[in-house]
Amino acid sequence: MSRTGIHWGRRTETALVLTAAVVYGSWREFAFINLNYQIDHVAHHTPFSYAHSMVQGWTRGMDVQTLLAIKWGLAFLSMAVMAGLCVVLARILFGTWRHLRYILIGFAVFALLSLAMHFLARWAAPFELVSVRLSHMLQYPVPLLFVLIASWNWKRNPGIDA
Repeated sequence: MSRTGIHWGRRTETALVLTAAVVYGSWREFAFINLNYQIDHVAHHTPFSYAHSMVQGWTRGMDVQTLLAIKWGLAFLSMAVMAGLCVVLARILFGTWRHLRYILIGFAVFALLSLAMHFLARWAAPFELVSVRLSHMLQYPVPLLFVLIASWNWKRNPGIDA
């Protein structure tokens, strides 16, 4: 059964996915800002931490390596959540699961590009900023905009098959 076009049910589903992405993005921002504050506090042995007291309580007694491992784990979790939301949004907008592979390949390509830029930063420092920006793009609702734009373009040119 094909579910093409945007109907009220699809608009509601789309709004729910976008709302979930914004809420998750807000939580992610809170978690990472406070985790970075705590990492800075522990790494530099400052007299106090700017991290939220809840985060300080959860991370009490952790060393820098453990905090960095948590940060990397949350980064990968955030990428996976956004990839999942992109897949769900594509299913809602296109009415099929056939875009799953392309979305996951796109995420993998950008993640590998970010990792490559991170390693290249040893020889050219500006690559580190590019690496961080690419990584952040995959952790925020930005890819959902690409899915929305693709669905609008597809509706104008339905003969284009992905």
